[in-house]
Amino acid sequence: MYCVCKPCIEQALERFVDEYEDAPDVVNLEETQFANWDPPRKCDFCEEPAAFLVV
Repeated sequence: MYCVCKPCIEQALERFVDEYEDAPDVVNLEETQFANWDPPRKCDFCEEPAAFLVV
């Protein structure tokens, strides 16, 4: 699972496929609320705000 900004989404997709050998789901964090989980505020690959969850 990766929380990433828009510029880093391609990198996250590639890593996910390499690691799990399956296509991920991509969730827009601006449009989705989670009941028991707060997503990280920063991208897993840089310092930009996280905008997508790749899972």
